[in-house]
Amino acid sequence: MPRQVLEESRLHPAIREKVATLHADIVHNVQAAAASNPVLVVGMAQNPHCRRVRRALEGAGVAHHYLEFGSYFSLWRRRAALKMWTGWPTFPMVFVKGSLVGGDSDVQRLIASGELKRLLGE
Repeated sequence: MPRQVLEESRLHPAIREKVATLHADIVHNVQAAAASNPVLVVGMAQNPHCRRVRRALEGAGVAHHYLEFGSYFSLWRRRAALKMWTGWPTFPMVFVKGSLVGGDSDVQRLIASGELKRLLGE
């Protein structure tokens, strides 16, 4: 089922540009990193799930790139652009070969089942 996104025709013309470009730099940064790294973890400081997923990847011998955007108290507006772009509500956001695979518990399941290694072609 495709995820729901508000149709552009339902946005007033005066705000369409703002919606399209709000914090676009952070989205482009993540898009570029996801395209150039087999595994990308996007997180934030002080979040235990971000630390846990990185440790799990390291324990499984999976190299990854990490991007951190603020903490609970900073950059939350900029991180909201990533949530709107992906539709994923929490951090970390983990990308494998450019596709969002979920967060901490999702990656833990992929590691345990061996699916992560299959996705990476190992």
